[in-house]
Amino acid sequence: MTNSYTPINQIPTIYASLRATFRSGLTKPLAWRRHQLLQLARFVKENQDHLAAAIHADLGKPLQEVVMSETTLAFERTLICARDIEDWCRDENITNQVPDWQKGWNPRIVKQAKGVVLIIAPWNYPMILSLQPLYGAITAGCCALLKLSEFAPHYASFVAENLPKYLDNDAFRIALGGIPETTRILDFKWDHIFYTGNGRVARCIAAAAVKYLTPLTLELGGKSPVIVDATTDIYLAAKRTLSGKTTNCGQICVSPDYVLVERAVAAKFVDACVEILKEFYPSGALNTPSYGRIVTKEHCERLKDMLERTKGRIVAGGGMKLEEKGIEPTVIADVELDDSLMEGEIFGPFLPIVTVDSVDDAIDYVNDRDHALVLYLFTTNEATKAKVLENTTSGNVCINDTYTQLSMHEMPFGGVGESGYGRQGLRYSYDNFVYERAVCEIPYAEEPFLAPRYPPYTAESVAFFSQPMKAPIPYSTNPTDPKHKI
Repeated sequence: MTNSYTPINQIPTIYASLRATFRSGLTKPLAWRRHQLLQLARFVKENQDHLAAAIHADLGKPLQEVVMSETTLAFERTLICARDIEDWCRDENITNQVPDWQKGWNPRIVKQAKGVVLIIAPWNYPMILSLQPLYGAITAGCCALLKLSEFAPHYASFVAENLPKYLDNDAFRIALGGIPETTRILDFKWDHIFYTGNGRVARCIAAAAVKYLTPLTLELGGKSPVIVDATTDIYLAAKRTLSGKTTNCGQICVSPDYVLVERAVAAKFVDACVEILKEFYPSGALNTPSYGRIVTKEHCERLKDMLERTKGRIVAGGGMKLEEKGIEPTVIADVELDDSLMEGEIFGPFLPIVTVDSVDDAIDYVNDRDHALVLYLFTTNEATKAKVLENTTSGNVCINDTYTQLSMHEMPFGGVGESGYGRQGLRYSYDNFVYERAVCEIPYAEEPFLAPRYPPYTAESVAFFSQPMKAPIPYSTNPTDPKHKI
């Protein structure tokens, strides 16, 4: 592993080089893009063991977690992009959508690459969350600078050294570094910025983007709630919630942050959590290779302080080996709504359980706070599903499981409000880096039909253009009016 950061004085040269490459047209041919995508897939496949080892060195992430959510997902989705690139990039003919008098104008929508883009990747899922926007940029025909996180140094170093052996270095470059390097990178006029991380940094990036009105995709996080009602399978609800919470030690933007459980089944849910953690880690979580570690000692201290300030009752876990960056998955019951654990995103292996009187109370609590990246709901009641969907706002919703929604290739992923904006995943990753360019061709032969638009204007020409105003308005009534009849 090398700790060498990208020299700040080289950043302008890198930017200028990428800009020149895009203007040269190198990235336009679909065959070239497809080759780059297949090269990206080869990079993942041929280096999967090294990538897993690097991620483990940074995060202590178990091999199975890397395989499930990093290497396999990145490999599969890159191949899908290579397979479907022609369909995604094809012009959309809209002749059949326009009025008859405009059908001869050859109206169409062209998907055009935005240009030179910046991808700022996180540390917690360093591979899939760096390569997913990258394959989107490649498919779109953009040039890209990939800024990897300094908090995953083994992964960043390996990728910086080896990915250039697979991709065209004129079109795709990698930057390493911390705040000074990132700040300098943000000085330039990018055509799109894709950032994955937290809201605090996102605000800094958004402020830098304002200078050039640069479009953004922000994949953030927040407190993703779990609502558990009395109709569900309590054991499975607890098991699937803890599965999501313990993945990467809760250091994932879609980690279930806290539980709102109906009072009638709260004690049963807590007991199930205690039982399940014993099943997951018979020898203790910190004594098994099936459980990861916290990213830094500083984050460990933050989590330790958070747990010490809680007013809740620790019913499972709570053990720490800070010198090893190890913190056990910890279940805290009887948590009040004003508890320290409820203040901000936990981003760690703590699961606060809050008892509520009803699903309605849970909905009110969720709606009083920033919109979550994901809302999790455990219920077998169809009316409850409809009520929660209709009366809450979140980036995604997953019913009767946690975390596994990310495995669905066809689903868009992204937040709303404080949890971010924009979507990613396969075609949705591609969509970030193109814009829809409307194109039409007006035949000279239609000059007689268009002639009324020219001065001098007359009563007849005004009447001609006023024809659409003669269309009748359909009858309607206000459905909230007591006199309204269905």
